[in-house]
Amino acid sequence: MATVIRLLRRTPNIMEQVFERNRASEEQRWLEWKASVHIQAWFRAVRVRSYLKHLHRCATVVQKQWRGYLGRAFVRILIRNQVLIMRQNFYNAMATIIQKMWRGFYTRKYIFNYYSRKRYLEGLLVKNQIVRQELEEYSEQKNHERAIEWEQKMQQMIIDDARKHHYLLSTQVVPGIYNSPFQPYPDEMEMILRSVQPRPPPGPKPKRDNRSGIVIPPSPPLPLTEPLPPIGESKLQGPFRTPEDVVKQRYKPLQPTLRVATSYTSVEEAREAMKAKEWVMRVNDNIFEPFTRRDRAYDPLLHTTSKYGHLPYGTRFYRETEESKNITAVRFQPVVSPIPVFEKLNDTYSKGTETVP
Repeated sequence: MATVIRLLRRTPNIMEQVFERNRASEEQRWLEWKASVHIQAWFRAVRVRSYLKHLHRCATVVQKQWRGYLGRAFVRILIRNQVLIMRQNFYNAMATIIQKMWRGFYTRKYIFNYYSRKRYLEGLLVKNQIVRQELEEYSEQKNHERAIEWEQKMQQMIIDDARKHHYLLSTQVVPGIYNSPFQPYPDEMEMILRSVQPRPPPGPKPKRDNRSGIVIPPSPPLPLTEPLPPIGESKLQGPFRTPEDVVKQRYKPLQPTLRVATSYTSVEEAREAMKAKEWVMRVNDNIFEPFTRRDRAYDPLLHTTSKYGHLPYGTRFYRETEESKNITAVRFQPVVSPIPVFEKLNDTYSKGTETVP
């Protein structure tokens, strides 16, 4: 009985100890569970990251192989194009060299003649000396003409001045300023005054009204003979016209027609004049012929002919036309045929009719 009582007395302490142990074990179990969860999460994360890394590595390998395939194909195409361009440039350079060598050989052999060119330059030197001599002679002639003209002008000025001062001429009674009695001979101006006539007196000066300030022109001189009696205002009998119509018909301006104003052969005349002027202005009369081994004369490039035909552009026309669109095959003539009305140089005397323009 005593034993039971002691046990009952010790029971609260035992329960407390049991509770303490259970709480400590629960806390330990909870810590172990959290640790196991953390280890599992870390392990699963490591597995997932390793798998993803493996997938990324596989994708990188696939992309690398595909990009390498595309790059090699593009490089092959690029190299093929570069080789083609390089060969084309090489062929063009070789063709240019061949053409240059051939043109140089052809020019030296057939076109450029050294001896003909030498003769041409020698003639040019001779012609240059002749032209220079002619220019010097022309310059001396012009200087001489200008000197003569200046001398005549000065002489005319002296004569005009002598006519203006003719009142200074000496007389039998009073000697002039140019004929001093203290000199043995008269002055040269005295001889000039004796050789010229005095200047005529000026005409009447215009008068001016003092009040209005208007200039009144001088009255005309009186006629030496009596004027004819005036013609009556009535029209004269017979086939006569009035003086107004006669004066108007006589002094009207000339109305040239198209045939008088222009010439049908003005273009040909201008070309002939231009050719004549070009031939006159030539430095050397000898025609330069550079060819030595040809049967035909030299022609410029635009005027040459070949087995392919002429070169019409630049020689015949400067604008391409389609002859199929023309209305007629006959070429248009810019010169019109003469018109009978335009042949009348002056208007007719028919009174009351309008003049033909």
